[in-house]
Amino acid sequence: MMNSLHKRLFSGLVLTMLITACKQNGQSGATSVKDSTTIKPLVVTEKVFDDSDDPAIWINAAMPDSSLIIGTDKSSSNGGLYVFNLNGKIDRQRSVTGLHRMNNVDIAYGLPWRDTTVDIAVATERDLNQVRVFSLPAMKAIDGGGIEVFKGEAARAPMGIALYTRPSDKSIFAIVSRKSGPAEGYLEQYLLKDNGKGMVTGELVRKFGKYSGKKEIESIAVDNELGYVYYSDEQIGIRKYYADPQKGNEELALFGQGQFKEDNEGISIYKFPDGTGYILVSDQSANKFNVYPREGSAGKPHEHSLLVSIPVSTLQSDGSDITSITLPGFPGGLFAAMCEGGTFQFYAWKDLAEKGGLKVLTK
Repeated sequence: MMNSLHKRLFSGLVLTMLITACKQNGQSGATSVKDSTTIKPLVVTEKVFDDSDDPAIWINAAMPDSSLIIGTDKSSSNGGLYVFNLNGKIDRQRSVTGLHRMNNVDIAYGLPWRDTTVDIAVATERDLNQVRVFSLPAMKAIDGGGIEVFKGEAARAPMGIALYTRPSDKSIFAIVSRKSGPAEGYLEQYLLKDNGKGMVTGELVRKFGKYSGKKEIESIAVDNELGYVYYSDEQIGIRKYYADPQKGNEELALFGQGQFKEDNEGISIYKFPDGTGYILVSDQSANKFNVYPREGSAGKPHEHSLLVSIPVSTLQSDGSDITSITLPGFPGGLFAAMCEGGTFQFYAWKDLAEKGGLKVLTK
């Protein structure tokens, strides 16, 4: 039998072990890499007109060095979609300005259009309560002036957007969030399609998603291959659902709780062909990105424990995007993140992976 002193020592040891286990499992506070120096970007872009917010990467499969990054400018009077090359220079012929608070943007490949297919950039135009659709790489409007969203709702003001391409039939959907909304059914999902006259329209197919009511929901990311959509309930955590509307509206996971300094923001997904990879989420006020396993833990695909928190040079980053395809000058893939001050920063995934002890996709 243990005397009282031994009992106290034993209890203290158990408590210490429990606290340690919680931290290792990502249940209490974000772990950081040992070297706290920030990673520097390889490229800082030219400034947009006013207020940068969210990037999306378009891969030119035929000419990778001609790949583009589309970035939004949230100006109400002269907002826009800015087109950057891999050197961070603005392509002013392709950039579209004179828009009204362009919030978030995403890209999809191969939308059936007219008698062919077209890659598209789709972005929320918050002040006009609509989303805009542009062809890539030309950046020509193919939406007849815009697709109205949250029609008839008291709370509108679209902010976040992510595009889902369903593997079974290649249908492309836009999932849209807003500045505020109800506790249930906060997001709307639209099927994008050609109306037969060369204009892309959106058909509302479902309303879904929980909302804490604490702040707002802006950042959304879709994993096409695994079929999930993730979004940041900014002061609560990251929520996970099926991306296919036919699979229902069950919430599959809520993770990252208590692991961010203030808001959890931009989400991007680094993918390996075998279904593994990483989910990166901006710890906005800490200027870090928290990294979670894309595939979940062993036998538990919806258990996303914190792997590491990586310090970067972005300031107050709202939005980000990533590709695991190596592009010229960006070994292992390109990570693009919004930075306060009207710019975007481009990193080589290899640099982030080495900092965080993560894997890199190699050919």
